[in-house]
Amino acid sequence: MARLSTVGKKLIALTLSMMLAACAGAGKSQHPNAPELPYRTWEIGLLAPNYMEVWVESVDVLDQRGYAYERVHGGTSSIQNPPENKGNPVGWPARPGVGATRPMRGIDLPYYIFVRWQSLVEPQTYNVRIDIPEWVRKEMVTGHPAYCRFDGKNITGYRYAITLGLAPGGIAKAWLTGACLEPIEIGRFEGVVEPKGPYGGKSGGEYYRPPSEHAQHYLDTHSIPFESW
Repeated sequence: MARLSTVGKKLIALTLSMMLAACAGAGKSQHPNAPELPYRTWEIGLLAPNYMEVWVESVDVLDQRGYAYERVHGGTSSIQNPPENKGNPVGWPARPGVGATRPMRGIDLPYYIFVRWQSLVEPQTYNVRIDIPEWVRKEMVTGHPAYCRFDGKNITGYRYAITLGLAPGGIAKAWLTGACLEPIEIGRFEGVVEPKGPYGGKSGGEYYRPPSEHAQHYLDTHSIPFESW
């Protein structure tokens, strides 16, 4: 996705605010009819390249019914920080896992996913909108014969999770994943800088979470491979 103009940024912000305002408080209590899925619930997973630590302030979802859900996920992502710079943050893994997941209970399959996160290694705060095409929603409810090597069983597997990789520079990568099935890439997305800064502007621009010891050691000895994501 190309970097957005100022007008484009305002349109995204306005679109999200209107969606959330229209569906304020949408949730299981107001919409008791759970979506009909061939499994209990779909999931969102979060991951980041080695050493490139992030803090996810919020994940918001607009589902295919038109209901908006705020802050359905957040916090730390799945990441590896091997000591002595033995990890490699360049690029994405050939077969990403589901990441740090959270079930989307009571939420139908996604139409848009909005993420606001802090890239702690820069530091910088970004917003990104992940557009979920129709083929993704169809694939999420399509069963496939699969062999699970960890327990030696043949099953009908589903790609029930959308994994989001978050990287410096505001880059996000999305995959459709599921146990015992190969991941499918959804797309690469380029976020925009959050004009309010971290914590919605409530911290005066200060980042409360510095990189961990091993991440900081990598940053002290290497440059951030921005172009690799």
